[in-house]
Amino acid sequence: MRIARINIQNFRGIKSGELLFPKNVVLAGDNNCGKSTVIEAIDLCLGPERLNRHPVIDEHDFYAGDYLGSDESPIEITVEVVVVDLSEEQQRDFRNHIEWWNNQTKTLITTPPPEATDDPDVEPALRVGFVGKYDAEEDDFTGSTFFMSPKLEEGDHDQFRISDKRKCGFLFLRTLRTGSRALSLERGSLLDIILRLKEKRLQMWEDVLSELRELPVAEREELGISEILTSVQNAVRAFVPSDWADQPRMRVSDLTRESLRKSLTVFMGTGAKTASGKDYAAPFQHQGTGTINTLVLALLSLIAELKQNVIFAMEEPEIAIPPHTQKRIIDNVCKKSAQAIFTSHSPYVLGEFKPSEVLVLRRHNGLLSGVPAQYPPAVKPKAYRMEFRNRFCEAILARRVLVLEGRTEYDAFPAVARRLNELHPDEFKSIEALGIAIIDAQTDSQVAPLGLHFKHLGKTVFAVFDQQQPEAKAAIVAAVDHPYEAPETAFEKVILNGTAEAALRRYGVSLVSDGEWPPHLLAQTPTAAMPLASLKSALSEFFKHSKGHGTAADLLGQCSRDEIPEFIRTTLKAIQDIVEQPTTPPTDGLASPPTDPQTPPPSSTLPPSPAAPTRKPPPPRRPIPPPPTTEATNRRLVRKEG
Repeated sequence: MRIARINIQNFRGIKSGELLFPKNVVLAGDNNCGKSTVIEAIDLCLGPERLNRHPVIDEHDFYAGDYLGSDESPIEITVEVVVVDLSEEQQRDFRNHIEWWNNQTKTLITTPPPEATDDPDVEPALRVGFVGKYDAEEDDFTGSTFFMSPKLEEGDHDQFRISDKRKCGFLFLRTLRTGSRALSLERGSLLDIILRLKEKRLQMWEDVLSELRELPVAEREELGISEILTSVQNAVRAFVPSDWADQPRMRVSDLTRESLRKSLTVFMGTGAKTASGKDYAAPFQHQGTGTINTLVLALLSLIAELKQNVIFAMEEPEIAIPPHTQKRIIDNVCKKSAQAIFTSHSPYVLGEFKPSEVLVLRRHNGLLSGVPAQYPPAVKPKAYRMEFRNRFCEAILARRVLVLEGRTEYDAFPAVARRLNELHPDEFKSIEALGIAIIDAQTDSQVAPLGLHFKHLGKTVFAVFDQQQPEAKAAIVAAVDHPYEAPETAFEKVILNGTAEAALRRYGVSLVSDGEWPPHLLAQTPTAAMPLASLKSALSEFFKHSKGHGTAADLLGQCSRDEIPEFIRTTLKAIQDIVEQPTTPPTDGLASPPTDPQTPPPSSTLPPSPAAPTRKPPPPRRPIPPPPTTEATNRRLVRKEG
């Protein structure tokens, strides 16, 4: 069983959006682009416990906070999920609601002929939905889930109940952030999920509560607590009847099931001994990180084995977890689940997926779209795994990408940016601080294809390349957002002809004194009196010999501002100015789209939603604490007071 498609309308920062999911998928993109919102939307549809919250949704779950139309009719939050790969048991259980999904066209079959369902690319599907809105009569927000097919005569749909959701096996795991709730009995913890799957109904609550009611807490007279509580009782009785505030006592909690669920946890041995020789135990979250991670992995494995056909959704499994454990978690969850859905900012997590399983999300003016990353152009899968994967994943996670023609540029540009930031921190920033990922194209012919590839993923693409023939230059200019052509046909020439003479001589002499000058170039050993042309020739041979070892970056990393080649310095400043240019404030009250000021917003394949009508003030509501004042809030208050 897996989710094939999700459609979201008017939920949080998403005005409209539709995504297609492969079997396993990791959602990547900028902060606030909608990754967590997508998983929360799935949880609204498929999460067995999600609708038990009250309220199910609130004002802030509606896009731009609008939940009433111009005629005071409620605006609806809608989420629709198409689930495929149904087991035979699921097909029997949901037989009255089965539709047909075409894996080739990624659409539901809605028209005859019936024999179309015999196509090998067509399979049974289940379409379920969530509808949430404001109920004026109850002055509250409501939400329900439904089978979206068939539609009943009255236009309604059959309820999609908790028992139905349990058959779908969706688990949204938020607990991997710290692991601190994994072995507690709090609702939704991993231990609680396992108990529910095993259909274990705990019968211990009354006995535990009874014992805790009788447990003395700070009642010894020498502690002074009882004396103070008695004084409180006497003070209260000066104003109210004598049976009020009677016999105040300290207790360990509220003595309710819910308070116990939140406080009870598993203790484990630490390997230490007490003075009496007994093993000392501590709450499991006080164990080492490795122990906690192993526990979480074991619990996930147990859940998958109990559930058999389960969809795991997990937010940022990399938090507080080392890279090797991140990889183990991803591998474990993907192997044991019918479908795994992750959000992540970790290149180690993205690196465990095929590029086609990485869905890069973009959101502009409330419209959400997702583009599969795909393999970079002209990079074969084997080369991708061995050489390119980490750099590619870092670029996917960045908002901006700088494509450099070769390894020398790949080493030199970040080194110069860091050096300028070190010398002039108020004027220059490092490439990392600008949120730019660097890609080594390895050859000038790959600059345009890679630039176009990352531009298609919604990134702002900068490119630096050697002097080109007009046709090749035109291809690069068309493929990237901001092209920068060097004044030389090779980057080593930019360095040797642009770096100040004093810096070149200083570097050449240091190579000799440090014993780093290659023996086969002894005839060209740099000296203080060597002519400049000979020194440049010697350093050119040295750079060719040590290409890929960062030697050009070492030279530039020792330079002062005026000694650095002007082309490199001015290019870095131009890139920084573009990144830091003030952006136009967003019109929908949301974060700016992931583009730079001079880059047009990414196009969306989704049809634009109709503009929301002007809202009338809602009916009087119970007083709630005022939210932070915004322009939209002021307009609403003016209409209400008017």
